[in-house]
Amino acid sequence: MNNALPELASFITTHDGINDKANLSRLVLERFQLIKDRSVYYNDDFAIRFSSASTTSFSNTVLSLSSLRKYDYQPFIVCLVTPKKNYLFLANSTFLKKVSHSSQALRANNIRGSFNGSDILREFEGIKNSSYNLERLFAIHEPIGFEGNLERLVEATNNISPTGQKFDVTDMARNVILSSPDRAKAFIESEDSKTLKSELDALVSKHKNEILLAAFIENVNVRGRVIEYLIAGEDERLRQEIIVALRGNKKGLPEFKTANELGDYHRTFDRFVTETDIKTKIMVLSSNPKAYNIDKILKFLSEEKSVFLFYFVGVDPTQIASTALVSMFQSDLLNATITLRHWAGRNSRGVTQFEGKTIESLIRNPKDQIAPESAKEFLNEIINL
Repeated sequence: MNNALPELASFITTHDGINDKANLSRLVLERFQLIKDRSVYYNDDFAIRFSSASTTSFSNTVLSLSSLRKYDYQPFIVCLVTPKKNYLFLANSTFLKKVSHSSQALRANNIRGSFNGSDILREFEGIKNSSYNLERLFAIHEPIGFEGNLERLVEATNNISPTGQKFDVTDMARNVILSSPDRAKAFIESEDSKTLKSELDALVSKHKNEILLAAFIENVNVRGRVIEYLIAGEDERLRQEIIVALRGNKKGLPEFKTANELGDYHRTFDRFVTETDIKTKIMVLSSNPKAYNIDKILKFLSEEKSVFLFYFVGVDPTQIASTALVSMFQSDLLNATITLRHWAGRNSRGVTQFEGKTIESLIRNPKDQIAPESAKEFLNEIINL
């Protein structure tokens, strides 16, 4: 991940008791060669805002939401200077409860308001927000990003009723959902699985040069959307525009939106209806990729014949490392599935992510074993959320 974060945490700790925000910010600026932008200091590795209080319970205004948006693609850290100790909190949009000041007009298309120190979560999904967990927490935030948090913040700030709705799992739906691990196992063992993998591999091979170019896109969300569209996009004209842009068109990438659907590649077989989500893993980078919206996955799995899979594309700096077609219930992948409930809002069971190291391992050494009973336990857990 980001080697600068442990160095920053260690440097800040060595100055515990300095009790001088201005002096500490000057020392950090010099040590990490930061650029000052009003109240924020930043470099290519992180952005930081200094604040001071007598205790860790501080309600000072930290930053406007519009300013946070500029830095939300990288770790945004609040350093709280107290008389005896300095504290670091990750304050990216994923870790904000709401926006406090001048935010009555906050909407998804009208970014207004500022957040206070008291709006920063001190714990997220059981992980303490502290200097020890900056990298781990940012890995959770990065694939969600500012846009992924905006609707939630609007709802929480203005007490607006969430637009989403939990999927109602009837007794009949539960039975079909709980049979999905057995369906997945049957699919993986079938010739249809080989057919699907061959089709996807052929698409990767066809666009491998462009995929390698897209791998250099710094923004993880843009990078993922571009590569997914290269492989599975339906509009050939748009794909060609993306290819031209990747090859050096000065106009840059065309504006496009990928459908907010469960999978990127739909394929119907005689015995199975498959949805496959395409995920890119840059093998030299650490990241926790998005997995799926829990209500959407339950709705899909409640349909007869449904099988949900992930197609992982591993990219090294100069080549496609390997690919893997894996069921959502593959044992290693299931054990690496992280459920995020806080992020999703009140009318949702939440979303999931994967621990990145497991993805890398599956790409390098594909495994397809499924333990149906463990998978059914997991399904019961998310149904009951």
